[in-house]
Amino acid sequence: MIVYPAIDLRGGVCVRLMHGRFDQVTRYDDDPHARLATFAAAGARWAHIVDLDGAEAGRAVQHPLIGDLSRRTDVRIQSGGGVRSEDDVRALLGAGVSRVVVGSLAVSAPETVQAWLAEFGPERLTLALDVKADGDRWVPALKGWTEAAEVDLWAALDHHPPGTARHLLVTDVGRDGALTGPNLDLLAEIVRRRPDLQVQASGGVAALSDLPAARDVGCAGAIVGRALYEGRFTVEQALDAVR
Repeated sequence: MIVYPAIDLRGGVCVRLMHGRFDQVTRYDDDPHARLATFAAAGARWAHIVDLDGAEAGRAVQHPLIGDLSRRTDVRIQSGGGVRSEDDVRALLGAGVSRVVVGSLAVSAPETVQAWLAEFGPERLTLALDVKADGDRWVPALKGWTEAAEVDLWAALDHHPPGTARHLLVTDVGRDGALTGPNLDLLAEIVRRRPDLQVQASGGVAALSDLPAARDVGCAGAIVGRALYEGRFTVEQALDAVR
C-alpha cells in the first residue's frame, strides 16, 4: 500500500482543515518546500498536495507553487484542488505532477472527465469523491465541500464504469482532520463493489494501526495529514507499518 503524506496549501503555507471547513483552519508550516523535503528524506515515494484556495474558488490558484514543488523533488506528486478544465490538467502534468486529482467534475460532469481519462490515460488521473453521510446514503460534496451532489456515491461511480478510471480517492468529510480513524466499513464496501479501482483512503487516519487496517480491507493507498503534523507517528513508521 502507498502512503501519501499530505500537504494542503492555503495562501502558500501548509494547513489542515477540520471536516473540510474553511473557517476551521490549523496552520502548520510556512515552507511547503521544507515539508516536502522532509517527507522525501523519510522515504516517501508519493505526496498528496491540495490547492485549497483553488478548491474554494473553483479555479486554479496555486498551480505555479505546486509545479515548483514537483520539480524540486524525486517524490511523485498527486495533486488537485480547483481542477476545472483540460488546461488545468495539462498545466499540472506539464509542471511535473504525476497524477492529477479531479474532484467535483468527476460527479457533476462525468462525460468531461471520461474524455480526460481517454486523453491522458487512467494512470494520470485520480477521481476524488468526498462524501458526507445523509441518513443511510453517502452523498458526494462538491465545490470545496460547500454543496451536495444530486446523486449518491454509487450512482456517481456508475458514471465511471470498469475499464475507464483506475485510481479513486475517497474522503469521509466527517472524519477529515478529526483523527477518528478512517471509515473502514465504507472503504470495504467500495472495494467490494468496484474491485477494478485502486482505492485510496482519506480522512481520519490517527494511529499507525489505521494504515494496515485500511490495507487489509483492500485499499491501495492512504492519505495521511494531521497525524503526521501533530507527531502521532512519523513517515518512516507509516511506511514500515504497511510493508
